[in-house]
Amino acid sequence: MNFTKLAPWAIGGVLLVGATASAAQQPPPPAAPSQPRDGRGEWRRPDPEAMAARRAEHLRAALQLRPDQEPALKAFLDTGKPAARPARADRAAVGAMTTPQRLDAQRARMTERLARFDQRVAATKRFYAQLSPAQQKAFDAMAPRGHGKGDGGKGGHRGRGPGPMGHGE
Repeated sequence: MNFTKLAPWAIGGVLLVGATASAAQQPPPPAAPSQPRDGRGEWRRPDPEAMAARRAEHLRAALQLRPDQEPALKAFLDTGKPAARPARADRAAVGAMTTPQRLDAQRARMTERLARFDQRVAATKRFYAQLSPAQQKAFDAMAPRGHGKGDGGKGGHRGRGPGPMGHGE
């Protein structure tokens, strides 16, 4: 066999060995976890009380609240607490409902959420009325506006940031 017939086979063999070696490289290390882990390596749920305390302290410091504004702050923060999640409906029960019954149940849930939202709006307006013009301006600067930088950018949930309530929405 002469060299011209052997060369393509030799080049092919070298390429095959090189491709196999590059494919056998170690994968990159896993990304850092987005949530803190406990000592056993399991995910920890954030402490809602600690988060609420940090949020309240942030508002006190950023707005430089006076002692007479504390009751309004407490009422404002209390309405921002998430409501207890209702028990999930049984799939069999939901499946047995007619379409109008499912729509009525959905309307009832929406009405409950709207009532909670109305309470938050009223508490926010009462708190805002207690603030001085300078404090109102600082509070307005904290409020989320629009969609911010979108889902991929900085600023918390969907780019809207935490805002004065500490929520992204």
